[in-house]
Order: sequence, then C-alpha cells, then structure tokens
Amino acid sequence: MSETATKPVYLVDPFSNPVVVRIEGRASFQNSACLRDFIAEMARQGKSRVVIDLHHCASMDSTFLGVLAGVALEMRKLTPPGTLVLARVGTRNLELVRNLGLHRLLVIDYGALPLGAERHEESLDCPDRSEMENARLALEAHENLVAADENNRSKFQDVLTFLRNRLDQR
Repeated sequence: MSETATKPVYLVDPFSNPVVVRIEGRASFQNSACLRDFIAEMARQGKSRVVIDLHHCASMDSTFLGVLAGVALEMRKLTPPGTLVLARVGTRNLELVRNLGLHRLLVIDYGALPLGAERHEESLDCPDRSEMENARLALEAHENLVAADENNRSKFQDVLTFLRNRLDQR
C-alpha cells in the first residue's frame, strides 16, 4: 500500500452549510494544526457551523482533542456563537471525548450528517511542521483541555510540564 493511501486525510467541503470535515485515518498532533487553521479560516469567512465526521477516524490523540477544545471555545466567542458538531462518533472516540469533558463544549450528533445534495470534498493540505511548532501546538492543545475541564489538569500535568520545559530550552 502506498504512503498516500495510508496517510491520514481530512476531506473538507468548505462550500456546504454547515462546513463538513470528514476524517479518514488517525487524527493526531501531526495533522491537527491544519484542521485548526482551516476552521479558523471558515470562521473568518462567516461560516460558524462545522460538522466533523468521525465515522472513519481510526483514533484521536490528546493534542487533536485539545485542538477540538480550542476550536469549540473560539467558536463560542463568535457573534452569533458558532457550533462544532462531532458526527458518527464511534464508541472508543466517544469515550475519549467524554472522559475529557469535551461533550460539554461541543455537540455530539448521533444521527446522519446534514449534507446537501452535492458534496464538494477536497483534501486539506497538512504540511509537516517543525518539532518546535508541534511542541507549541501540543502545549496550547493541552492547555485547552484544562480550560475545557479543570479535572484534566491532573491528567496532563506531566505533559504540560514537559512541553513548557521543552519550549523554554529554545
């Protein structure tokens, strides 16, 4: 199997309302910055409703979940407030979302995707980022998890300390 066939992909439909993002593969620190940037750009364009389809999402790491928390917190600040919906969430991914308290920040939709008659999916470009950019993203994401639910502080205390020390060394 080729690398592109196994590489995680975000398929986006920036023309739909709500904007739809379909995750194929693993959502992680390696590819979550481009999703954050895409959703921020959609919000700048006045598109404040986003649905993330997790049906084919193999797994999510804590950095990706922290990016989702940050996006949900930012969308709440929009006027009118935006919404971030997770659709077709599998059992394991739902467990991760609930364990971190993210279900209180975003909407979990157990029904079908709200898609129009046409879909204009395109693959989101997720360029590789430097080790320091990834460390900054991971720190911000884990701080978002603590902002989302104070109970996450004890879960990620060591990660936060490690990342802060790593960034202070530069």
